[in-house]
Amino acid sequence: MLDRSVRRWFSRSRFSRRRFSRRWALPRGFPPRGFLPRGFLPRAFLEHEVAAARRRLRHPWTPGIRRRPLGTLDFVVVDVETTGWSPAADGITEIGAVRISGGQVRAEFAALVNPGRLIPADIVALTGITEAMVAEAPPVSAVLPGFLDFARGAVLTAHNAPFDVGFLSAACEAIGRRWPAPPVLDTVTLARLLLTEDEVPNCKLATLADFFGAPARPNHRALADARATAAVLAALLDRLPTAGVRTLAQLSAAERAAGRRAAPRLASAGVDGPRVRR
Repeated sequence: MLDRSVRRWFSRSRFSRRRFSRRWALPRGFPPRGFLPRGFLPRAFLEHEVAAARRRLRHPWTPGIRRRPLGTLDFVVVDVETTGWSPAADGITEIGAVRISGGQVRAEFAALVNPGRLIPADIVALTGITEAMVAEAPPVSAVLPGFLDFARGAVLTAHNAPFDVGFLSAACEAIGRRWPAPPVLDTVTLARLLLTEDEVPNCKLATLADFFGAPARPNHRALADARATAAVLAALLDRLPTAGVRTLAQLSAAERAAGRRAAPRLASAGVDGPRVRR
């Protein structure tokens, strides 16, 4: 067992846990045997610190979040409206989000974004967001930091999450900011895991909102869709304990198992996943 004085020195020194994870590259196999000089920190202690730092780098906002009970977590449900379907070629026009803690809505975030490009007519017809509405809006470089602060420490949740997360992470890259890689929960995947075809014919947001009686109706505006998704998420989370799922790690394992079971059936039916957002 490590002496308490050594632990105290390590926690107070410039090699503290937080700085250790930020300042040192952590390749696998570090530190190699024979690397440490005599009289330095015990190898077992450094190995423990390296493993802990790797975990923090995987989820820098929320270390250990995957093992915490779902009921103790904060969820930020986000929806983005865009000028098209490609994160590489299109831009964000609106970000809406709802923060949930303890099953209750704690805060909301909503902002129009100037995408720096024209909004196609079919997108205007779908979302109702016009050129005039975003002409005086701030660019994504001014809006995104505020959203990331709003979402800090929470599980990022969206309906068809690859779409929203893809645009948010691409926007981070475009402004030269590192994407913080929070844990992500997709309500489409969660609904497929928990609901049967006898209950809902599909997992579109409007269908799920109707099924669960969500007070907010999705209308392809960011905050309204985030509110509807938040209501769907709350209903789906209520079903997880009966399925024996109480942590994010257990949920990820259940999703992987469900995906392996569904893959042969989807392949035989010629289905390779959703091609539309909702």
